[in-house]
Amino acid sequence: MAHKIAIIVGSLREGSINRKVARSICGLRNDNLDCSMIEIGDLPLYNQDLDVDPPEQWTRFRQQVGAADGVLFVSPEYNRGIPGVLKNAIDVGSRPYGQSVFDKKPGAIVTASPGSIGGFGSNHQIRQAAVFLNMPIMQQPEAYLGHVTDDSFDDSGCLTEGPLKQLITNLAHAFHDWVEMIHRSRQLMAEDAAHRAKEHA
Repeated sequence: MAHKIAIIVGSLREGSINRKVARSICGLRNDNLDCSMIEIGDLPLYNQDLDVDPPEQWTRFRQQVGAADGVLFVSPEYNRGIPGVLKNAIDVGSRPYGQSVFDKKPGAIVTASPGSIGGFGSNHQIRQAAVFLNMPIMQQPEAYLGHVTDDSFDDSGCLTEGPLKQLITNLAHAFHDWVEMIHRSRQLMAEDAAHRAKEHA
C-alpha cells in the first residue's frame, strides 16, 4: 500500500526549482508514495483569535496534512532562513495547542538553491521547528541541494540525467523507507503492547 505524503513547498512561484524537485522526489517513487502538493499561499496569517472560528483555508490545510502518513518539506532559503509563507503554514498546522496535525508524522526536509550552500539555513530552521512539532525527521541522506537551476530540468519539469537525478533518486528511496520504518515500528509496538495486556488480563 502506498503511503500518503503531504508535500509542503516553501515557494509560491509556479516555476520554482523547489517545486520541481518536490515533484521529482515523489515521481521517482510513484509506486510507493501517494503524494499531494498542499497549497499554502492562501493561508491567512496565523492569529490565535481566529481559532474560535478558523478560516476555511486553515481547516482545509489541517485536514489535508492530518490525513497524510508523512510530510515532505521542500523549500528555498530566503535571507539565510525559512520563507515566511512556510513558517506561517507550520504555525497554522501546529495549532490549536495540543491539536497539531504534524504530531508524530515522519518527515523529511529538502532545500534547493542555485547557490553553493543549498539552502542550509532554511533547512535547519525547519528542522528546529520539527523538533518542537514532535516529528521524526529523516537525518540521512542530508539534502542541501546546491547549484540547482532551471537547466537541471527538461521542458516538462523532469530532472535531466546526471548526479542531481541520482541524488534525488536516493532521497526518494530513503524517504519511503523512513516512513515505512516509522509506521511499521509503531504497528509492532502496538501489537506487542496488546499481546502483553492480554497475557496479564
